[in-house]
Amino acid sequence: MAKAKSGQNTVQQVEQLVRPVIEGMGLVLWDVRFEKEGPDWYLRVLIDPADGTNLDMNTCEAASRAIDPVIDAADPIDQGYFLEVGSPGLGRRLTRPEHFEKYLGQKIAARLIRPDEAGRREYAGILKAIENGAVTLEEESGTVQFELAAASFVKLCDDEDLF
Repeated sequence: MAKAKSGQNTVQQVEQLVRPVIEGMGLVLWDVRFEKEGPDWYLRVLIDPADGTNLDMNTCEAASRAIDPVIDAADPIDQGYFLEVGSPGLGRRLTRPEHFEKYLGQKIAARLIRPDEAGRREYAGILKAIENGAVTLEEESGTVQFELAAASFVKLCDDEDLF
């Protein structure tokens, strides 16, 4: 991840800049990602409506227009990038403590970076708890636990019934 000019990482600095704007619009800042794809960098600001309604393109456009000048004025990123504002969507990644708290009792899936002691890398089950960096799931075979730091991703399984 690139370093922003102040010594903070880019994501942290952009998050501090855009959070008040996003929240002032009645939205929730779900995540900020600064990702390289091929030769290009993308600054992705993921938002949700605070009232739980569906996010539409007009809201994404309004949020993009509101945060773009704030980011430009602070100029926290040295290289060129594309700004994208959108929804975390179905199968959204859970990355923050508040994400896990919101989805307690829901089905999630996780992939570990390396297999655990039993040789497993894939987990899926009902999210029961997250405490001290450990995620607890209830699978069909029983309760399992893994360290969040050992996971390459954890995501919500809210799209399984669609396909």
